[in-house]
Amino acid sequence: MATRWIFTRRFSSRTRSSFVTTPIFYVNAAPHIGHLYSSVIADAIHRFNKITSTNEQGKCILSTGTDEHGLKIQQAAIKHSTSTEDYCNAIAAKYRVLFGRFKIDYTRFIRTTDTDHRQAVHAFWRSLAASDSIYTANYSGWYCVPDETFLTDSQLKENERGERCSLESGHAVEWTEEENYMFRLGRYQDDVRYWVKGLEGRRIQPDKFARILLGHLEEPLPDISISRPMNRVSWGIPVPSDTSQSVYVWLDALVNYLTVAGYPKESFRAHWPPTLQVLGKDILKFHGIYWPAFLIAANLEPPQQLLVHSHWTVNNQKMSKSKQNVVDPNERAELYTHEGLRYFLLREGVAHSDGNYSDTKIMRVLNSELADTLGNLLSRCCGKALNAASVFPVIDAEAFEMLKEVDATKRMMEALEEMPDKTLCHYRNFNFYLVVDTVVHLLHTANNFFETTAPWKLKKSDKFADRAKLNTILSITMEVLRQAGIVMQPIVPGLSMRLLDKLQISSCARTWNDLKVHLRTRDTPLAKDESILFRRIVPPAPTVNEMSRSEKNVSHKKRN
Repeated sequence: MATRWIFTRRFSSRTRSSFVTTPIFYVNAAPHIGHLYSSVIADAIHRFNKITSTNEQGKCILSTGTDEHGLKIQQAAIKHSTSTEDYCNAIAAKYRVLFGRFKIDYTRFIRTTDTDHRQAVHAFWRSLAASDSIYTANYSGWYCVPDETFLTDSQLKENERGERCSLESGHAVEWTEEENYMFRLGRYQDDVRYWVKGLEGRRIQPDKFARILLGHLEEPLPDISISRPMNRVSWGIPVPSDTSQSVYVWLDALVNYLTVAGYPKESFRAHWPPTLQVLGKDILKFHGIYWPAFLIAANLEPPQQLLVHSHWTVNNQKMSKSKQNVVDPNERAELYTHEGLRYFLLREGVAHSDGNYSDTKIMRVLNSELADTLGNLLSRCCGKALNAASVFPVIDAEAFEMLKEVDATKRMMEALEEMPDKTLCHYRNFNFYLVVDTVVHLLHTANNFFETTAPWKLKKSDKFADRAKLNTILSITMEVLRQAGIVMQPIVPGLSMRLLDKLQISSCARTWNDLKVHLRTRDTPLAKDESILFRRIVPPAPTVNEMSRSEKNVSHKKRN
């Protein structure tokens, strides 16, 4: 094995701070639900790392941001009749607002127009040049402007109009001839293959995407162009010592992860490499082949792991501007709330297959699980009807022993004891939907326990034993809610915070180590905040135009 891989073997096993990244998002258009999906996945992992980490592991980092260079950005600014700089500022601001509303807990929002990023790109370019990985050549080929990449003949197809276009994206291509700087990608093919197979086969998750990468690596990798003539792509970072060329937008963009770590300052090594990089399947080649090759050429360690996710369809159709079915997360959150939409994406999305967005489905899921199963349980425990003192009550030992003989109690306590280990495993495997499945199952057993023990009947009694049993039922149920709130923090941080605040759980008692069953030995006052966690979603009344269209459709069906 190549000697340059000695450093990887030396550093890979070191315990480090968590460093999770989203891709940086191209600012040629406003953010949509796909951008949000990448971000909430990365944020959930970052928040999970925070509540499971120890002080010895150091800082947890989450980076995100915007990719602002390239020909597409020049064209988008012209189309919007504004300067390129003003256009980038406006779109970057939209991403910041989106991430704020959906509680993306980033530590750095990076823009490729940032000064320290320009410095990092120049330093990285010089490092590649020092390793003799760069040379100049006249280059010609089919160039795809929307994808910002050259394509080989095997990556092309003809569209319905007989025009050449990208096989993968369907975007049009144009023949381009120019002198560029080239990167010796083929030189690092074996090293990239070795890296893909590493981490005991878990380097690229899910496995299907590792197989796709290894398939690409079976054929010899051609060297790639890493610059563009400045007279064609002026909106970019100039190549060091050659201002006639701008740095290829993908090389520029990928270096953002190094910029966040503090590169080229020596202190960046405290955080490098990223522990996990989250990305969509459409940019797998750039992160799974180009990126590790660039890093190896610069004598830097590639990321420890990539998590690749699939896309979202809308009512089983591909999302596209032409179909006018692009889902605006801000607009949908007006009806479903930001927490609700975040929950749905992590609840329904699976990394290995495309998810399907449906307004009918999201309404059903949110009403059933957040409003009825979780929210209603909290309301019943905290409401004046059963909990006039508004406390997290003490457990009565004798009443608890009697309740443990009830089958519904046994099922609930068994689910409660199993929940931490099960959800820990699911989080580590990035299976958020299974985390939710496990918690919702626990909440169902708690609701069944509540129905079976019928505390409202005990409320009518003046007997001490009945009062003790009532308080014990409330306390056990609140313990279930406490643990559910802790586990669900990475999924729905705002809702979980309101739940734990209501139960008066200290902010320093919300880590994974706090999931041990804690039976109350004294009454603890509840917060005075309302106990409604999530209100049921009511579909908006149809507009006059919608009603008119509906009546026309009915009339048409009758005639036929």
